[in-house]
Order: sequence, then C-alpha cells, then structure tokens
Amino acid sequence: MALGELTVLRLLRLATLLAGVSALAFTLVHASPIDPIQAYVGADVGLTDEQYTRLREHWGLDRSPVEQYLAWAGSILQGDLGVSTLYKVPVSDVIATRFGASLALMGVAWLSSGVLGYALGVVAATRRGRFVDRVVSWYSYTLSATPTFWLGIVFLVVFSVWLGWFPVGLAGPYGVPSDEVGFTARVHHFVLPALTLSAVGVANIAMHTREKMTDVLNSDYVAFARARGESPGQILRNHGFRNSAAPAVTLQFAYFSELFGGSVLAETVFSYPGLGSTLTEAALGGDVPLLLGIVLISAVFVFAGNTIADVVNAALDPRVRSRT
Repeated sequence: MALGELTVLRLLRLATLLAGVSALAFTLVHASPIDPIQAYVGADVGLTDEQYTRLREHWGLDRSPVEQYLAWAGSILQGDLGVSTLYKVPVSDVIATRFGASLALMGVAWLSSGVLGYALGVVAATRRGRFVDRVVSWYSYTLSATPTFWLGIVFLVVFSVWLGWFPVGLAGPYGVPSDEVGFTARVHHFVLPALTLSAVGVANIAMHTREKMTDVLNSDYVAFARARGESPGQILRNHGFRNSAAPAVTLQFAYFSELFGGSVLAETVFSYPGLGSTLTEAALGGDVPLLLGIVLISAVFVFAGNTIADVVNAALDPRVRSRT
C-alpha cells in the first residue's frame, strides 16, 4: 500500500475513532446524575427557577441531546473545547498546562519500563530455571496482577510515611507557587509517581521478552549456530536481540493506552497535577467540558501510540513491511 493511501486510511480511522469516542462519552455524561449548572455555580449556591431556566437556555441544555451533541461537535471542529467550569478558563488552556506534567511522567515511566523490562527479560531467558529467572518471573507475575493505585499507596506508605524519603504528594512543596519550585524539589516529588508507573510496565515488558527470547534460544537456527561454534554472546547479538527486539518495541508503543490509564491512578494517589488527576477532578466536580476534552485528547494519544507501534514494527520486520 502506498504511503499516501496508508496516511489517508489512518486519518479516516482516527476520525472514526474520535466520532465514536465523542458520541459515547457525551451519551454517558448526559445520562449521568451530574447537573452541570449546579456544578458550575456550586452546591452551596441556591438558584431560583427563573435563573436556572435562563442558564439552561444560555448553555443550550434545553435542546434535545442530539442537538446538544451536534452543537458541541461543531465547536470541537472549530477548535473550541469549551470553558472549564472548575477552573473558569478555556479547556484547551487547562489541557495544555497539565499535559506537560503528565507527558514528563509518562515519558520517564515509558522509557525506564522499556529499557529495564527488556534487560530483565533477556537476563531471565538466558538463565531460565535459575535463581535470577525465578526472581524476575516472581516480580513480573506479581506486579502484572497489582493495581497501579494499590502499588502507589504501598510506595506512599513505605517511602513517604515510614521512611520519610519522599514527600507525600504534589509536584512541589505545599504552599509554594509553581514558578518558585526548584528543579531538585520537582524531581523529589516526581520520583514516587514515576516509580509507581514504571514498575508495572517493567513487569509486562520483562515477561514478554523472556518468553520471546526463550523461543529464539530454543529455535532450530540457534541450535545450528551453536553447532557452528558461535559463543553465547554471538548468539545473543546475531539472533537473540534481532528477533526479540521488534516485538518488545511494538509492545512498548502499544503500551500507551495502559500507560495513560495508569497515569490517571498514579496521579490521583499522589495528587500530582497532571492530566490524569485533572480528569478525576473533572469527573468528580461535574466539569463536563473539561472531562470530554480530556477524553478526546486521551483517545488521540492512544491512537498515536498504536500507530507508532505499527510503523516501528514495519520498519524492524521486513515481513510486516511487505504486507503494508
């Protein structure tokens, strides 16, 4: 398939995905018991019936759900995500501010989980059945079955409460303006959320790499390489890394969806001011425009990860490239 045709196909897939996600998210929010008007004015503010009716008319809530969705979708197509009812600023500004913090967190977690996970998987496969392999397998199976929020709470209790090595949460010292927080303080608050998000990712990559590398080392062409006198190091360089790297890289890019979901939980546990914790605040505070805006951005983020995974897989594996 030509590059232009492939690009058009992916853009159509993205448009279809966003249409489906936006319709589903809007339907769920509309069916929820959250009253956007009451969430906007505050629970402690009483409105007269006339004021309430005027607000409904002003926001278009007196129209049918289909009309409301089409009006909202039309604004989205024009680049207007609406105004956040919690922060009283455009949704795009809130997302732009918070996405950078989440991107840094997810980027560090993504890179560390990929490198450490692959290394542990290779070590476990080359020493299969030994003590190191059992330790890596135990770690991988345990962490893969551990919810991110629970692991974050454990790290919080152990490293913040018991040992006092790290702060309890936030992205800087409490009461200090963001622009006055130094780099060292930011890193100090950054470590535990990043460690929490990385731990589960390391386990997934390690398990997958261990199985793939084991299959490679037990293959016929590796047995033939041993018969020719290749050393274990040569076998790893010539056959092991080459045949196990592509699946690991593909899995790592496809991990974007789980990474974003884990970021929501980790940021909530540590009160880290990223996009994930903002999504939770928007849901609990009834901030419908911000909630829907973050849902759309997360859909684009996950789609981008899957697309990059396909591209990288095709670049590393000629068999996949020939089919595309």
